[in-house]
This record gives sequence, structure tokens and C-alpha cells, in this order.
Amino acid sequence: MNSRQLQLQSFERLLNIMDDLREKCPWDKKQTLESLRHLTIEETYELGDAILNNDLNEIKKELGDLLLHIVFYAKIGSESDTFDIADVCNEICEKLIHRHPHIYGDVEVKDEEEVKQNWEKLKLKEGKTSVLEGVPAGLPALVKASRIQDKVKGVGFDWEEPHQVWDKVQEELQELQDEVAIGNQEKIEAEFGDVLFSMINYARFLNVNPEDALERTNKKFIKRFQYLESKAGELGKPLMDMSLAEMDVFWNEAKKL
Repeated sequence: MNSRQLQLQSFERLLNIMDDLREKCPWDKKQTLESLRHLTIEETYELGDAILNNDLNEIKKELGDLLLHIVFYAKIGSESDTFDIADVCNEICEKLIHRHPHIYGDVEVKDEEEVKQNWEKLKLKEGKTSVLEGVPAGLPALVKASRIQDKVKGVGFDWEEPHQVWDKVQEELQELQDEVAIGNQEKIEAEFGDVLFSMINYARFLNVNPEDALERTNKKFIKRFQYLESKAGELGKPLMDMSLAEMDVFWNEAKKL
């Protein structure tokens, strides 16, 4: 691997290229913090896909794209004398040192859970009024639910055993079925949300990331359905003209691949 000196040289090279692009490239010159935002979100999802696919070469490329965005934001900040890349780096360094007193101080911890609990306690001491302040409002609902549960766990608000969480899932499922039988759409939606929230909670006790699990299922479904489409194409028969029984044959083939 590259030495620390080469790593620093490559980072300086990126900073210099960013200076050139901001000065000379028409597209780069007109970008703002706001115009880059949706692109950064896209790059983050592309990195997530590469991680799920365990494509190390693609992960490297996507990390580079994200790093470019970070440098881009810092460059824009420097143009208004608000912050630059050194400020960004120093800010996160100070935060990490402060939030890891078991490394940079005299605090002792016995495991990962104590580290998480200390992290949340330190954040409250920094002036935050709620442990949930760190959960972005704009997160997708599934990710947000997972982060909420992880945050409150850090201050001890959690189930003790996995079977308790599974019992809660069963309870919420029954409540959903009760509302389905009654037919009140608003209450059905509320209970369905409770079922999802409790399932996400159960996933945490199984050490399963629900977002990753669902995305892997999405990818699996897409692959199988596209196999079904290709087989229908070979037969020269549109899917809409096939019976479910006919489609099921190819679906089962796809599952065996």
C-alpha cells in the first residue's frame, strides 16, 4: 500500500486539481452547495450499491467520487472565507478525540456497547437536548427508523431479549389484522407502520441491517424477474399473455440459478 507521504501527496494533488477546475471549467465554476447536494446523494447510493455487491474496485472509484464532493464543498466554503478543507479535517479530528476518551483520555470501557453509550452521553453534554437530534429529518423512513432505535438504545431505552421484540412483532401483526378486518384505512396504515418499525427493531437484535437486507432482496427479485422476461422473450410471448402458472415455471428456474 502507499506510504503516508504518498497518501498526503495524492490528497494535495486532488486539492490542486479542484483549484484548477473551479477557476477554469465552466461547469465547475457555476456549482453551489445546493446544486451539488443531489449529486452527492446519488454518489452515496452508488457507493452503497458497490458495497452490497462487494465490488472492491467499484468501491474505490465511488469513494473517490465522494471525496471529490467533500473537497468541492470545502473549496466553495473557502471562497466565502467560511471554512476550508483544513477546517473540515480539524473539526472532525477534534470531535473524534473528544468522543473517544477511552483512547485519548483516562476513561475505561469494556465493550462496544459502552462506547456507544458514552458517545450519546457526550453528545448531550455538548448541548444537545435530545439523543434524536442527530437523526436527519430527510433520511428515508426505513433508515430513519433504524437510526432512531440505535440512538435510544445508546441511553438504555431498549428491550432486554430478542424474544421480547419478536413478541412485539406478533402483537403488532395481530393489531394490523384486526384493523384490516374493520377496514379503517387510516388505522390500517398506522398499524402497518408499527409492524415495520417493530420488524426493523427485531432486525437489530438479529444483527441484520434492514436497509441492506431489503436492498439485497430487491436485487434478487430484479434478477429473477429479468430472467423471466428473457425466457418469455425467447418464446416470443409477452408476459401479459402468460398465465401465472407459466410464469411460475421460469421463476422457479431463476431461483435455482
